[in-house]
Amino acid sequence: MDRTVPAGAALLLAFVYETETSRRPPECYEVIYAHRQNRLPKPLTRMTVDEVIAAQRTWSRHHGSSAAGAPQFIRKTLMGLKEELGLRGTQVFDGDLQDRLAYHLLIRRGYHQFINGEISRTEFGRRLSGEWASFPVLADTRGAHRHILRGQSYFAGDSLNKALVSPENVEAVLDQVLAAARNELPVVEKPVLEDPEHLDKPLTKSKTVWQWAITSIIVPVLAVFDDWRVQLAIVLIVAGFAVYAIKRRRDIAKVYRSMKAEMEGRA
Repeated sequence: MDRTVPAGAALLLAFVYETETSRRPPECYEVIYAHRQNRLPKPLTRMTVDEVIAAQRTWSRHHGSSAAGAPQFIRKTLMGLKEELGLRGTQVFDGDLQDRLAYHLLIRRGYHQFINGEISRTEFGRRLSGEWASFPVLADTRGAHRHILRGQSYFAGDSLNKALVSPENVEAVLDQVLAAARNELPVVEKPVLEDPEHLDKPLTKSKTVWQWAITSIIVPVLAVFDDWRVQLAIVLIVAGFAVYAIKRRRDIAKVYRSMKAEMEGRA
């Protein structure tokens, strides 16, 4: 699994891949619909994105569907992802790229909303079944072609698709995904800092910076009647502390903003 895919999503995608292709990595990345990948002129993971899209044009007629790769991308989906994400047609359709594209499909279907508790497990399951026909709906609902019952494929009635896994299995996996995703978020203790202000402020608005800057100006003035050597020593000491304090404040703020951005990106 591509390392950029979070653990919770990776767990779910592994389940999707095995359900859709009945294969595990790395074999699942080579699969086309009906397991007719042996008819391809070269392995799927050595083809470029444009080569796959071009080949898919005739797959529905020859194989029954244009589905390709571990996530079983149909041609329309792959073309949409290429346009939406600005993919280069020359990119190789290898396992890592398939993982990243499949993760994007999870996000489209509400992965982050599910992890954040904004949608229920049942609703997320319904959305997943709309992406992968082998997944069942988790409650009675309106499907693509008719009213369907819990456990049926969202596309039931098209004479092609059916659910390949039980709703109980999907629910169990989604519970594991939720636990894994929440465990990914590190528990960071609030740091004890001398500077109590908000670290996302720019340096020009930092009280610490201004205090040290003003001090570095005032102290030499106060020492004007001292021996020049004493005055110089004071200036150098204060200036050194000021530079250290400002640099430390800047470095801490940089780390803080980086952590904040990472946490917001996972939200």
